[in-house]
Amino acid sequence: MNPDAFTNPAVWSYGLAALAFAAFALQLTLGARKGGFHARVLVAAVAASALWAAGALAFELFGGAWQWFAAKLFDVARIGGWFAFVLLLSAPAAGAAAGDRMRNVAPPWFFVLAAALLLANLALPMPAALPGGSAAGDEALRFAPGLGLAILGLVLAEQLYRRTPELGRWGVKPLVIGLGGMFAFDLLLFSDAMLFRRLDPDLWAARGIVHALVIPFAAVATARNTAWTIDLHVSRGVVMHSTALLLSGIYLLAMAAAGYYVRFFGGSWGKMLQVALLFGAALLLALVVFSGQFRARLRIFVSKHFFSYRFDYREEWLRFTHTLSARNPHLGLQELCIKALADLVESSAGVLWMADGDGFRQIARWNLPEVHATEPRDGALASFLARTGWVIDLREYSDSPERYPGLVPPEWLGALREAWLVVPLVSATDAVGFVVLARPRAPMKVDWEVRDLLKTAGRQAASYLSQIRATEQLLEARKFDAFNRMSAFVVHDLKNLVAQLSLLLKNAERHRGNPEFQRDALETVEHVTQRMNAIMLQLRTGTTPVDGPKPVELAALVRQIQRAKSGERTAVTVEAAADLHALGHEDRLERVIGHLVQNALDATAGEGGKVVVRVVRDGANAVVEVADDGVGMTPEFVRDRLFKPFQTTKPHGMGIGIYESFQYVTALGGRILVDSAPGVGTKVRVSLPASDVGAAGRESLREVA
Repeated sequence: MNPDAFTNPAVWSYGLAALAFAAFALQLTLGARKGGFHARVLVAAVAASALWAAGALAFELFGGAWQWFAAKLFDVARIGGWFAFVLLLSAPAAGAAAGDRMRNVAPPWFFVLAAALLLANLALPMPAALPGGSAAGDEALRFAPGLGLAILGLVLAEQLYRRTPELGRWGVKPLVIGLGGMFAFDLLLFSDAMLFRRLDPDLWAARGIVHALVIPFAAVATARNTAWTIDLHVSRGVVMHSTALLLSGIYLLAMAAAGYYVRFFGGSWGKMLQVALLFGAALLLALVVFSGQFRARLRIFVSKHFFSYRFDYREEWLRFTHTLSARNPHLGLQELCIKALADLVESSAGVLWMADGDGFRQIARWNLPEVHATEPRDGALASFLARTGWVIDLREYSDSPERYPGLVPPEWLGALREAWLVVPLVSATDAVGFVVLARPRAPMKVDWEVRDLLKTAGRQAASYLSQIRATEQLLEARKFDAFNRMSAFVVHDLKNLVAQLSLLLKNAERHRGNPEFQRDALETVEHVTQRMNAIMLQLRTGTTPVDGPKPVELAALVRQIQRAKSGERTAVTVEAAADLHALGHEDRLERVIGHLVQNALDATAGEGGKVVVRVVRDGANAVVEVADDGVGMTPEFVRDRLFKPFQTTKPHGMGIGIYESFQYVTALGGRILVDSAPGVGTKVRVSLPASDVGAAGRESLREVA
């Protein structure tokens, strides 16, 4: 072995080239197991390049004739391999015979010339045979085959680019640039050798590392062309650091060139300026290298432009859609939306918050505890999601809150110890809600691709939930339409009853002989007639009363309801404060309180329970409280379904009464509060604006209906 081998630049150049080509060939071999003919030819060309670099390295280390011949032999093999690969890519699509396709690429004389030059290249003399001297006459022509092969390689690279359709040039452009640069360097090497009749030692030493630079270009082209059927994968960390190293090297070379220029033309100040420039460049490079933002941007750039994506989006989207459309007896539609998003990031739990009025509230949960808080629309979390549409990584926020400007997580979110990600649900430009996902089953880094996937899936889930809500509203409207049609029949029946009672009034005038009977009969019939006319008018005009609210004495109203319910199994107990009035309509308030009392009686039927009605004053409000110790209701039913139409726990109920009562009391400016628990009972408080007419004289009444 040459004792000065390790100080020889050619040893390092060809050694690094051999390692690089060997690693690239190994990776291509692992990815080309199921590849086609293109893949096998590419692997052969890269493997021959590795053997050529190894042969040149052996020659530089030992300097023997057989090592030089092996290097030349593998050089011929690798050039032939690259020629074959480029010719295959330039051939027309399948449909014609193989020979016809190759004749369309190049004429027959081209293949004869290429074969002759490859064979003649074996006669290239050893560099050691001409140690700085010049070759005589015809010996200079020994470099002509290398020069000819370089020219043919440039022609093939150009033809590959020209023959590729414009839409497909994006895929072959890196390969054309890499191979064009490789053959252009050989053109420089052998033209210089023919001119000076010797191989330039510096150019010869650089040939190995220069030819190895074709690897990243070929790798990018392979990743872009799935038709080559090579599943190419390189570690993102390796490429990121390699890219950083390459950029650093280019930067240092540029600064070194600038320093040389300053020193050469700077006179007596040149050396000082060169040192200052190089030192400043090194400091600037250190600042860039240690910048977290620079590394993050470089990592994203490499991931986006040098790799296939992390997810198989076809499989992920099929699984996401299948989860949304599945029918699970244990999970509702909202829970399925949570699960579909959670499965994308291997999360096992989550909660769904949807817009409701002036805020967001939890409407569904999956493997996480219930949260009773309400997130206002103008709160910090909702405002941040509406403004940015970002996926919030709570662990990242804990470490670097400055990355989420203006975000202040609410207290309820901090109480969820398993909370990990907050995914906004945006339909068009409207934020319909958000999902809080729990920590994943296995550690997962939330990078740009995970965020993009969750944002896209969140939009799909938002559209799905919005469509479900619109469908529910449409069904509700249709039910109301059916209810209105039913009311028309009720009006018809009431009309007949009114006509009969009117006739009864006319016939009652014949019984003048019994004044007391006539008086009682007329009062009863007149009351029923007025009531039926009022009901008929109410059904025709809707739920809004025609006249304004008036003071109604609640104690008398409640006792009237008590007498009407005296035939029930459960007795109704009344505790009413005297002379307490509320603003409203007597008939409507009787229907509201009577409906609540009837519900209490139904809940305690056959159980020996009790029903208590209390009338009390609470500040400026008059309160009617109906309490029972019956079957009760679940908190979920009270929160989500009680005040919605057509929702009831009764086997034969319609779910209209409590909805109508809620609408009417709210229109008066009052409230209905419900406290219930299964097996304990129910307490309903109807709070109405109090009227002091009975105690303090007549006052003007406020119109509220």
